[in-house]
Amino acid sequence: MADPQAARSNITWSRVARRIRVPMGFGFAIFYFWRARPTWRILILGALIASLGIVLRAVASGQVKKNRELTMTGPYAYVRNPLYLGSIVIAIGFAVAARDVWVAIAILIMFALIYVPVIRAEETFLRKQFPSYDDYARHVPSLLPRTLLFRQIMDGFSRELYWQHREYNALLGAAVMLAALVAKILWFHG
Repeated sequence: MADPQAARSNITWSRVARRIRVPMGFGFAIFYFWRARPTWRILILGALIASLGIVLRAVASGQVKKNRELTMTGPYAYVRNPLYLGSIVIAIGFAVAARDVWVAIAILIMFALIYVPVIRAEETFLRKQFPSYDDYARHVPSLLPRTLLFRQIMDGFSRELYWQHREYNALLGAAVMLAALVAKILWFHG
């Protein structure tokens, strides 16, 4: 039998995690910039990896109709959490660009402490909101697609939803950090 106290604690932590993830992101950006040791070649590689995550987030955002319907098209046909998968890919890109093990460790810790509980809480909500979610969850993996070929990923994409969800913020944030890394390379390495 499940422990009700543990369940309440998980719900409470997922609420806290949801509220602190953006402010923690800004704090992490300072730590990241301080620790990062980019080179031109590694920065380009990291930017290419991160851009894949940005595109995935953009496409997923242009599909989802939050709290109105269960989205199962586009990237949601391959993973239940393409927005978080996109964030993971972006984080991998920036970890590569940083060339610092402590940055990679901090990213792993943040994902475990912040995003895992948020994903679980969202899935609990979706199970209650949409009766078909359990069947969908049985057939579609949470984060890692069974195939890397995203056929029909753009089916049902809406620019209006992309803008409504303000997904351009992921692109702007990545661009600002990449510009800061370029400045750091220029400042310290000429």
